[in-house]
Amino acid sequence: MNHLKEKKEAFAELLEVIETLRKQCPWDKKQTFESLRSLTIEEVYELGDAILEKDLPEVKKELGDLMMHMVFYASLAEEQGDFDMADVLRGICEKLRYRHPHIYGDVRVKDEKDVLQNWEQLKLKEKGRKHKVLEGVPVSLPALVKAYRIQDKVRGAGFDWKKKEDVWDKVKEELGEFEAELRKGDTEKMETELGDFLFAVINAARLYGINPENALEKTNHKFINRFAYVEEKAGIAGKKLNEMELEEMEAYWEEAKRLEEKEQEL
Repeated sequence: MNHLKEKKEAFAELLEVIETLRKQCPWDKKQTFESLRSLTIEEVYELGDAILEKDLPEVKKELGDLMMHMVFYASLAEEQGDFDMADVLRGICEKLRYRHPHIYGDVRVKDEKDVLQNWEQLKLKEKGRKHKVLEGVPVSLPALVKAYRIQDKVRGAGFDWKKKEDVWDKVKEELGEFEAELRKGDTEKMETELGDFLFAVINAARLYGINPENALEKTNHKFINRFAYVEEKAGIAGKKLNEMELEEMEAYWEEAKRLEEKEQEL
């Protein structure tokens, strides 16, 4: 209980700091919802990077930055007479209690799948009968993340594969249709079929409990590290990459791969 008191005091301190900065700092005085928006998005990505790097000190720092933004938005709204931080916190607490009837009510669930399905159904009930399942997916989400959220949303409404293994037939079907369009050379249809194929692969990842965004970002990170190794080795050999044979670069690539595997074994 004493630890909870410390958390409340620390949060109160942040509220006071933001209030002081808003009144006294020339930069803070000029900020608006619109001016903070892009900075907030940047902070979210920085937090995501720290999580992928498993850098907990950096995660702590980025959480602080993001929390500052949340308090700042609430402070701006309070100035306009719309709502304040207390309204924000009470609102999310009320929503969490409502969407967890298996904790705060008499609903029984078997597992996390039941919890997620109840969550989506309660969201629809909150919005009213005219609300559509996919209206809550932000338009500006990156396409890969959006595809995953779309699939997760419709799953919550009961639209999903009965057996996850069946998704691979769909993946193969979409790959075949893409390959057929490749042979025809129609760029527009190739793009359409590639989109369908990627959507099916993302769906397969979801069904097997893999977040495709995280998986792809790990591969991006791995590729960057391996290519940096190839560049470094080329520099040591006194060569430019565009002067090297592909076989030479591939040899360095495999060397980088073996070093990674050794590090993972340690």
